[in-house]
Amino acid sequence: MKRLSTLLIILGFIFIALSFGPLIKDEVWYYLMQLKNQKYELGADTQQESVFGKLLTSRPIMITPVNKDFAIVIEKIGVNAPIVANVSISNEEQYDEALKNGVAHASFSDYPSDKAGNVYLFAHASLNFWDLGKYATVFNLLKKLDYGDLVHVFYKGKTYVYVVANKEVINGWNTNPITRSTIEPILTLQTCDPPGTTLNRFVVTAKLKEII
Repeated sequence: MKRLSTLLIILGFIFIALSFGPLIKDEVWYYLMQLKNQKYELGADTQQESVFGKLLTSRPIMITPVNKDFAIVIEKIGVNAPIVANVSISNEEQYDEALKNGVAHASFSDYPSDKAGNVYLFAHASLNFWDLGKYATVFNLLKKLDYGDLVHVFYKGKTYVYVVANKEVINGWNTNPITRSTIEPILTLQTCDPPGTTLNRFVVTAKLKEII
């Protein structure tokens, strides 16, 4: 009986470690980069360093966009992911599948342009990565964004550069970030808060700065 209890305790610790491991890893990596004053930068990666090599150096870590058809790069937190277009937010099966392949673009929202509109993107900040796929933790560090930080959205060969203007935690039933009217081009980024739960949503709003 004692052995069984010990085994259950060990399994419990293993489960917790597996669950919170990705979030802890992301937080530790971000903290170490801050200590070294190391940053991610958009550009071609010519160094091809290993993870260990990047840990030892303070040189910028280059990010090459995964594609330029529809993708997002957030240099500050190292996000580099494809965007899956036209995803229903009310069809759980559809958006679960989409989120395994990147960041989801809400079907009712606008596409990047210089016209007034709301480009609404959502992605996981999750713990159970083994169930949700490669991009289950892509927005784990979204809360690290501050006013003035840049978000790059690549769409049809153009780069839309947005600057963070607001961030907030809202209740799950609050639809204002989705339904609000706009008088300028904006980008909305949404994830769950706390990570791995559906209690609240963390929402970042950014305004279009330039198109390259």
